[in-house]
Amino acid sequence: MYPRDYLYSREHEWLRVEDDLCVLGITEFAQQELGEVVFVELPEIGQVFDANDELGTIESVKAVAEVFTPVAGEIVEVNDAVVDDPELLNEDPHGEGWLIKIRFSSADDLKIMMKAEEYEEYVQSGEA
Repeated sequence: MYPRDYLYSREHEWLRVEDDLCVLGITEFAQQELGEVVFVELPEIGQVFDANDELGTIESVKAVAEVFTPVAGEIVEVNDAVVDDPELLNEDPHGEGWLIKIRFSSADDLKIMMKAEEYEEYVQSGEA
């Protein structure tokens, strides 16, 4: 269910590392917990964040959830398709439903991320 080449956070974000960029999104688990997504607010290109900063929000019919960045860096791209059509998060959270691309400033931030197998165990453990 979870792409093996992604990294995962305890806050249910995923990262796909592409050289010095990370593509960030929310996991299948997160979107299932949220339910039908109706609104997505994302940062502007050029904004700089520290690791674990809140960078946006996702509203569903059930709740509002904050999105955090596991890595420090600068936003270089925002997925306007998700802003225009929030249902993409429900339809394809690990693909077309990506949220932002961030140029990360330290690879050390990636060390705390979980591999897919670890994340699956985390979700199944009930701690999530």
